[in-house]
Amino acid sequence: MPAITVGLIACATIELAIVSAQTPTKTASTHAWKAPRTPDGHPDMQGVWTHGTATPFERPTTLGTKAFYTEAEAADVARQAAARRANPPAQRAGDVGGDNEAFVDGDYSYLRTRQTSIVVEPADGRLAFRPEAEKQREFNTTSRDDYETMSPWDRCITRSPTLMLPGGYNNGIRIVQTPGFAMIEVEEIHEARIIPTDGRPHADPAITTWTGDPRGHWEGDTLVVDSTNYTDRGWISTHAGSGRLRGAPNSKALHIVERFTMIDQNTIQYDMTVDDPKTFRQPWRASLLLNRSDDYRIYEYACAEGNVAIELVLRGARAEEKAATKNGGTP
Repeated sequence: MPAITVGLIACATIELAIVSAQTPTKTASTHAWKAPRTPDGHPDMQGVWTHGTATPFERPTTLGTKAFYTEAEAADVARQAAARRANPPAQRAGDVGGDNEAFVDGDYSYLRTRQTSIVVEPADGRLAFRPEAEKQREFNTTSRDDYETMSPWDRCITRSPTLMLPGGYNNGIRIVQTPGFAMIEVEEIHEARIIPTDGRPHADPAITTWTGDPRGHWEGDTLVVDSTNYTDRGWISTHAGSGRLRGAPNSKALHIVERFTMIDQNTIQYDMTVDDPKTFRQPWRASLLLNRSDDYRIYEYACAEGNVAIELVLRGARAEEKAATKNGGTP
């Protein structure tokens, strides 16, 4: 797999007021806090943030439309998670193991909002795949013995168009603002999006990229980033932390709208709405918190340097085919 970098998580110590509404976007402090401003008058979000969390991407089906845990339920869920970390399952036959613990952040906590999943819409917190997209997703995640079917992340192209979804490690985010632009760098694969905020239109639809064409604007104190112009050769997500989203194909119709709102000095409320009518029966929305982490170090994610994952996977697949042929089977 690609090379792994490591950072330190600094946990914010603030407490957020929890509301009973069915959307975390309404979670905010009640005091009249005002965001610091950049010279051009917008909220100053510059710095390093992290968003690692133990909150699952999709909601467990047993919870139905339960959007939030009670305080007691959240404490019980956290205890169960700690117990699982302390007693990991036995290694399965043929399992080559996971990442060295030195490179994995294993102490993530659940979101302080106590929401039961990162996906908050639809109401059940589950993705509504089209059957043909789900079939393609299953093919993408099981057909790994050909370089053309390996993920864009394995191939060190990109992690995913949805760059802001948290994973098991490397959840650092750097934001830089200048008049007319914002830059958002994501640690995993060190991708940086340069986002014009000066009102210019999207590029011609014929121009497509792996991570889209972002255009930003301000709605009050919220930075809104609208991204279109995606290639249709990618996966919406490539990592296991995104559950069933991993391996899902995206089409050129993919449209992502992100919203960044500072709710106090150390927290950004982040919302992302994803619409791809060729993959999903309806749009879905994810919501989480970005925590200011001034002492977090973002190192270079040197993905392609020394990456032998593809070579080893292909060699293993060819060895299996050779063994099957030798034994009279079909490769």
